[in-house]
Amino acid sequence: VLEVPPMNLHPMQTRSKSGIVKKKVFLTTLQESGGFDLSLVEPATYKTALKVPVWLTAMKEEIDALHSQGTWSLVPLPHNKNLVGCKWIFKIKKHADGSIARHKARLVAKGFSQEPGQDYGETFSPVVKPTTVRIVLALAAHFGWQLRQLDVKNAFLHGILQEEVYMAQPPGFEDSHHPTLVCKLLKSLYGLKQAPRAWNDRFTSFLPTLGFQHTYSDSSLFVKQVDSGIVILLVYVDDIIITGSAVSEIHKVIQSLTVEFEIKDLGDLHYFLGLQISHTNTGLFLSQS
Repeated sequence: VLEVPPMNLHPMQTRSKSGIVKKKVFLTTLQESGGFDLSLVEPATYKTALKVPVWLTAMKEEIDALHSQGTWSLVPLPHNKNLVGCKWIFKIKKHADGSIARHKARLVAKGFSQEPGQDYGETFSPVVKPTTVRIVLALAAHFGWQLRQLDVKNAFLHGILQEEVYMAQPPGFEDSHHPTLVCKLLKSLYGLKQAPRAWNDRFTSFLPTLGFQHTYSDSSLFVKQVDSGIVILLVYVDDIIITGSAVSEIHKVIQSLTVEFEIKDLGDLHYFLGLQISHTNTGLFLSQS
């Protein structure tokens, strides 16, 4: 029987949370023992994942998505250029009831192997201020505006790199015809130090084409004024809140964003930046988790 210890919810780091006494159960050991469904566990290594059909499929889907985005081209590594490593991260996504929604494999760059001034420069990326979020929620509650939440799928892959970054080919998916070539990144990738900034630059530079202007008080708060009212948009990395009085214009904005990016409309806002938002007949009830 595989026992999972209860989660420690205490805010202080304990010995078990720091990993000093925490025991790891590796998939290879479980595989040898037999009688265990390996699709229920997140693999520790890509070599183990390659042996499990659902994880192999997830890795292929990730590679296909990266190719379709034109994330890199294979080239010889130029002389005196740094080579950034990469690795696979595996995550089981679950529904609210705890059942498995999907198996997600993500290829991430080893940002710690980047060299400042050569393959990355500025890394700061602004995010919406908590005070701004509360003010917008108060406005929505006062005027009865609908609050909708949007999520950008694979947001960082939309970022355009300003620097030359060379990365090793993905483990397990090296080109057999060109094994010595490396990936010259044309788009951003999760794990890169500049990835959040590249995505933010890409997204916020697109919003003015839809008629939005950022505010001076918060560069992650965008406002669009039309004859029918106002549209307000808050940005926190790849999580977006959209609200306002111009209902038909909000629908148009969401459609335009979906055409440019892969947007998932999550419907009414229920959770954002640690705030639990409950919608009542008299307004909004906020609780902090």
